[in-house]
Amino acid sequence: MKTKGIKNTKVNIVTLGCSKNVVDSEVLLTQLRGNGIDVTHEANNDDASVVVINTCGFIDNAKQESIDTILRYVDAKEEGIVDKVYVTGCLSQRYKDDLEKEIPQVDAWFGTRDLSRLLKTFKADYKHELVGERILTNPSHFAYLKISEGCDRPCSFCAIPLMRGGHISRPIEELVKEAKNLAKNGTKELLLIAQDSTYYGLDLYKKRNLADLLKNLSDVEGIDWIRLHYAFPSGFPMDALQVMAERPNICNYIDIPLQHGSTRMLQLMRRGITREKTEELLDTIREKVPGIAIRTTMIAGHPGETQAEFDEMMTFIERSRFDRLGVFAYSHEDNTHSGSMQDDVEDEVKQQRVDEVMELQQGISYELNQAKIGNTYKVLIDRKEGGEFIGRTEHDSPEVDNEVIISAKDNYLRIGDFATVKIEDASEFDLHGSVV
Repeated sequence: MKTKGIKNTKVNIVTLGCSKNVVDSEVLLTQLRGNGIDVTHEANNDDASVVVINTCGFIDNAKQESIDTILRYVDAKEEGIVDKVYVTGCLSQRYKDDLEKEIPQVDAWFGTRDLSRLLKTFKADYKHELVGERILTNPSHFAYLKISEGCDRPCSFCAIPLMRGGHISRPIEELVKEAKNLAKNGTKELLLIAQDSTYYGLDLYKKRNLADLLKNLSDVEGIDWIRLHYAFPSGFPMDALQVMAERPNICNYIDIPLQHGSTRMLQLMRRGITREKTEELLDTIREKVPGIAIRTTMIAGHPGETQAEFDEMMTFIERSRFDRLGVFAYSHEDNTHSGSMQDDVEDEVKQQRVDEVMELQQGISYELNQAKIGNTYKVLIDRKEGGEFIGRTEHDSPEVDNEVIISAKDNYLRIGDFATVKIEDASEFDLHGSVV
């Protein structure tokens, strides 16, 4: 090993938060290995001398989990189990000055765009020849592809621009190169992620260029599924829908966080759209891409949300019949526009509203799933648990959406392969079927 002073260093990277953090950790892992450093991701054993914690700072629960994890490894350092603790990611970007004072035992703090500085700490160089190369931390048959970084949107409740900076698109050629490398290593499904995927290309190409990106990625040999996440509704690039409809390897799926169903609340949230415009967009998406599954996210209990506006959101959800839906209780974030407003919805009321939304969605999901009984789907097999194989249709993203459960007793399947499955039974969030 040529690199001086790191011969006995073993690094463990611990990732918290969203899929964007997963990609950042995978890039760090790839760069460290490219520099000849022994590195693992979320190792169960305690043989690493250096721990890098990639933190999340999104909402209170995520922040708390990040702080608890830092404290756990700081304790391990004081017990002599690890030598050094480094902290990177969103929480570190946003609260570095406060955290340095509160937890001085951490050896160094890095922000979300400090990869080169973090590598220098290991006497490692940023290797440009590794751009587009990634060691995956999840099963190799699917991979997250981060098409841009940061966000230029002014949403009142969101601190992501404070943590991730302004929007920067990655060039199409670079993304295609990465997709080809992933396909060579057995990846069959690309999950496109960004803070705002519909903004893609405005900075590089002076136009929203998601449609061109989708076309180019769709041409990559070996990629069977391409899945679009985090599409902002305002200014949606309609030409992307045409590509989705035309290309068989682009999933009939879109994750489009809408946040609310009341125009006044959408205005308070600075979302740049009304309920009526949102409904028009949903109708257009369903018309242009028949059979598409729409996933969305809502926020309950934002400052100023009255019972009447919450009821309006409930009516909107009931009428829209989303295939997948998640809901967050509003979390007051420092230095955001909403953070300057009075947090006037009681915590119990927020939680009650979250529960009501999920109960409503559970019923919708059950009805939609029941309608799938008797249908046949192409299913990607993710894993085996006990006597069952677990997979997904093109309408489902890993970890957040429905799963297809297939008995292993009568079927032999391989992880990462596709199977044709007939649905025989369905619950709120799972489909049960057998291979045909």
